[in-house]
Amino acid sequence: MSRRQILAAAGFVGLATLTGCGSGDDGDGGSKDLTKKRNGAMDDFRLGQQFKASKPLSFDVLHNDNPAYPMKAGWLFWKELARRTGVTLKPISVPLSDYEKKRSLLIGAGDAPFLIPKTYHPSETAFVSSGAILPVSEYVHLMPNFQDKVRRWKLEPELDAIRQSDGNYYLLPGLHEKLKSGYSMAFRTDVLQKHGLALPTTWDEVYNVFKALKAEYPDRYPFSDRWNVNTPFPPGAFFGYLGQAYGIQSGWSYDNLSWDATKKEFVFTGARDEFRQMLEFVAKLVSEKLMDPESFTQTDDAAQQKLLAEKSFAISANPQVLVQEYRYNLNKQVKGATIEMVPVPLGPAGPVVLGGLRLENGLMISSKALKSENFVALMQFVDWLWYSDEGQRFSKWGVQGTTYTYSGGQYKLEPGISLMGSIPDAPKDLQKDFGFFNGVFTYGGSWALVSSNFSPDEKKFQDAMAQRKELPVAPAHPLESFEQEQATLWDTPLKDHVGQNALQFALGKRPLSEWDAYVSELKSKNMDQLVALHNKAYERYQKDHA
Repeated sequence: MSRRQILAAAGFVGLATLTGCGSGDDGDGGSKDLTKKRNGAMDDFRLGQQFKASKPLSFDVLHNDNPAYPMKAGWLFWKELARRTGVTLKPISVPLSDYEKKRSLLIGAGDAPFLIPKTYHPSETAFVSSGAILPVSEYVHLMPNFQDKVRRWKLEPELDAIRQSDGNYYLLPGLHEKLKSGYSMAFRTDVLQKHGLALPTTWDEVYNVFKALKAEYPDRYPFSDRWNVNTPFPPGAFFGYLGQAYGIQSGWSYDNLSWDATKKEFVFTGARDEFRQMLEFVAKLVSEKLMDPESFTQTDDAAQQKLLAEKSFAISANPQVLVQEYRYNLNKQVKGATIEMVPVPLGPAGPVVLGGLRLENGLMISSKALKSENFVALMQFVDWLWYSDEGQRFSKWGVQGTTYTYSGGQYKLEPGISLMGSIPDAPKDLQKDFGFFNGVFTYGGSWALVSSNFSPDEKKFQDAMAQRKELPVAPAHPLESFEQEQATLWDTPLKDHVGQNALQFALGKRPLSEWDAYVSELKSKNMDQLVALHNKAYERYQKDHA
């Protein structure tokens, strides 16, 4: 999210007074009168009902073309979607690497399609003041499936957190029933067993395991890591899940502002005592040669090669990489090797879980859609495809009897079909050949659906993480346009300074005895002013929406 926040800030154009689309009057009835905008709509579209347009319709959609499964016009997804809904989607394909830039250009030129998916909050903020995108919160009454999930899963606080200063939100995000964790540490379990060591459950135990391994293999680093190069915040995945042990967002999820639920105010993450404690732990690992200092500069391939060559015995992992890369390659290269991923080890914060909101990337809708006679049908279609149980099942698994079977609560791919390398020699791939499990359309959903493709390893990991307490969501604190412009000028230099110095502290190139000097440097870069600005916005929003 940090990378996307930076991109959003770079393209920020201010939060000025909303024009036409947000006012409820577009010259043809606007949001107050949709009677002339029901062409193709169902008369009584209800929760759980299959959407079927009353006449054939077509909508343009911006399509993020993933090189892992390049878009094909002949995908079964397009054909079956049209058959079920009466809607033909016309994709405007944009390469993944160019997606955010192209999206901004299309919106700025007034050429964006009605449907603009794969948008990460707060990227939508850049398009609010021009009136180019719809204040979708004014129209969710047309979306029974969306409303039902928000109510049942108690997602109102998360939605409040993405509202703009006018009280509306402009993004329809993916909705998750439960928070899904992604990363932790994996250990060579055969090596641990050989030396009578158990898988660690706390960071103190991680340290002790590394010490024991170092004693047995003094010429090697027990831990050599990956996923730390070319990230907005240099120590990426590792700092991300380590930060959970201290109750802070770090690494990939780092944000300058943290919500202190006890004080009920925002504080600066990179100056918190918990952040310093985390850096002290990493510096100890590096100084005692328990962690490879190249972890922060080497490529992912280099880190994995050290694991395969038995120059290290632990590495950051996610459940997919654990199975498809580490275990698969170790089994070919090291006889009897076994590797397992542990639930994120516990630290001073106890059994808490971080990882952001239960909202995922989502869909913007062009304000031009409100002028269309098909507007109500469009919203009903969006609600079915992205938010109904059946629509989400279709987007993810495809057509029962053709791409998958479902029995006893279990999904199983039809013979000869693979998903993300699950069957390396399969002649067909669910994404590449059929267009399902496409990140443009597949996100969010019930835990049963989200977990339906989990490997046994991932299920075990996610079940363990699901037992932990989720830290409170930061409350809404939208900035006014002039405040946002000022915050943007302060935010990136502060984030850069935190990232650079976190790396220096971790590697021992800057002693932690200089912590107070580092905090003073942050203050000279307007740290206190940034925090005060956000707390002022929070207090104003609370007062206005009491």
